[in-house]
Amino acid sequence: MNLLKAASTVSLLTLVSRITGLVREQLIAAMFGASAATDAFNVAFRIPNLFRRLFAEGAFSQAFVPMIGATREREGDAATQTLIDAVATMLSWALLATCLAGVVGAPVLVWVIGAGLAQFDTAVLLTRLMFPYIGLMSLVALAAGILNTWRRFAVPAVTPVLLNVAVIAAAWLGAPWFEAHGVQPILALGFGVMLGGLLQAAVQVPALRAIGKLPRVGLAPAQLAAAWRHAGTRQVLRRMAPALLGVSVAQLSLVINTQIASHVAVGAVSWLSYADRLMEFPTALLGVALGVVLLPQLSAADAQADAGRYSELLDWGLRLVLLLALPCALALLIFPVGLVSVLYHYGRFSPEDVAATVWALRGYGVGLLGIIAIKVLAPAFYARGDVRTPVKIAIGVLVATQALNLVLVPWLGHAGLALSIGLGALVNSSLLLGGLLRRGTYRPATGWSAFALKVLAANVALGGALALAAEHIDWIGLQARPWQRAGEVAMVLGGVALLYFAVLGACGMRPREFVRRS
Repeated sequence: MNLLKAASTVSLLTLVSRITGLVREQLIAAMFGASAATDAFNVAFRIPNLFRRLFAEGAFSQAFVPMIGATREREGDAATQTLIDAVATMLSWALLATCLAGVVGAPVLVWVIGAGLAQFDTAVLLTRLMFPYIGLMSLVALAAGILNTWRRFAVPAVTPVLLNVAVIAAAWLGAPWFEAHGVQPILALGFGVMLGGLLQAAVQVPALRAIGKLPRVGLAPAQLAAAWRHAGTRQVLRRMAPALLGVSVAQLSLVINTQIASHVAVGAVSWLSYADRLMEFPTALLGVALGVVLLPQLSAADAQADAGRYSELLDWGLRLVLLLALPCALALLIFPVGLVSVLYHYGRFSPEDVAATVWALRGYGVGLLGIIAIKVLAPAFYARGDVRTPVKIAIGVLVATQALNLVLVPWLGHAGLALSIGLGALVNSSLLLGGLLRRGTYRPATGWSAFALKVLAANVALGGALALAAEHIDWIGLQARPWQRAGEVAMVLGGVALLYFAVLGACGMRPREFVRRS
């Protein structure tokens, strides 16, 4: 398997997902602006997403994917199917209990994450409506772990499109209908989220059946007991415990920041959410794609005790991070007004909302390189069964991030929250890289200095071109001519991308340098 092709496939499908996600955010911004209602929705939607990152894409995936990869490598498909069935049974029962508790405890959850909301009761109602989404997404994460191990990357990568399409339909069609019938239109978005979750779970079934790995969930208490006694289930749970602590640390930082934002100003939660959505575009296209492709390969290399291959995979991933993440970071820092304007400056989204979102985006942009690098560096530890080291680093970064908030928030307001996250990500990635180097797990290949100089030269050219475009075009003033503005932003981004790769080519860099096979 060509790893660059696999990562490109995941990235391309993720691009479709992120484009529809941006359309979703554009529609919400135009219809609702950055208001008390959108703050309520963003907090309510953040709660199931927080649990999803804890239990589904976070601790569970970090424990399950290396385990299933190693089991398949050492014991074969039959033993792997038994493990899948046992884990699916345990997960399904745990999700049922979690969803019931979340619906009942919604007021407490909203108070913990956003006590300062102007529409607190609306957030509680939306939380109760959307909390079962965590159950659906956890099952999707289980399916994704299986499919990625079998190198079926397409379905997990494209699945989020269904959520975006469902929410777009809910905002476009459902919200006006709700308003016409005297119901808060923001509630339509909650129904859209649940519909999207159901669709995402449903499309996993034929994909799993095609590879013969559809989990058999035990519904009887005796089957639950058997799943609990399975050695693989116990091992996954043991690995989840420290991983859960590590992911919890990152999510605790998000909870604290959301709580602070809910007290800073009406709209602050939404400004951060809109900026986060834009920042996640390069994060998902590059960081998530690399993480998805690398984790099973790193786990297989570790199971085979192939240290050279392990280090080579890491080196390949880190070079791609520097090559592609640095220009994205420059775009967020130098050209944020154009990006935010063309995406959100419509309808009820005011010029003041543009300015506030721009400052948040710049804060995130400072740490984009670190945020994406973590997606490559953390799996290097998880693949070897070491979740303790990332946890210790994450705890230290949490303390540092909140200390930064004490200084930055009084000075920069909501933008200080974004900047503290960005700086924390740089510290986190640096410590992870340092740990791998000290242990000798990662040995940089030759040629890094020349490679870095080529990338630096190309980024200087790109940054200069972006600065000229940012300075000489009134992006906010083009609101009345949206197609002209969209066309000019597309020309700027396309032009600087061509310039960037032209400079790299002139420096002697060739695409074949990044071709790797598993």
